[in-house]
Amino acid sequence: MSSSTAHRVRPVVSSGADDLPGEVLRDIPLPPYVTGEDAQFAVRAVVVHAPRRWSGGVVCRNDASPHPCRLHRWGTQVLALRGLRAAEIAALIERGDPTAVPHTPDRPA
Repeated sequence: MSSSTAHRVRPVVSSGADDLPGEVLRDIPLPPYVTGEDAQFAVRAVVVHAPRRWSGGVVCRNDASPHPCRLHRWGTQVLALRGLRAAEIAALIERGDPTAVPHTPDRPA
């Protein structure tokens, strides 16, 4: 492997001096199609990264980043792709069980 190839493969690590204070990480890519396993990971993501009121506003319960955090957004999008409505996703979050199995909506044959 040449040194130029290694340079293209390695991620660039920022020193932090040029980072903008409000810079947001990009969203996590969605799977090409949503499997049952993806849906389980998504339920865990939305439940563990649920919103929490704090003195500075609403933050992620898990990592205190501004809500909705990357994992919560990803989980919500995956569950929506799986066919769950916003009210059903909100009910999963309210239930607070990261191992809950989301129902599979009926699909026309």
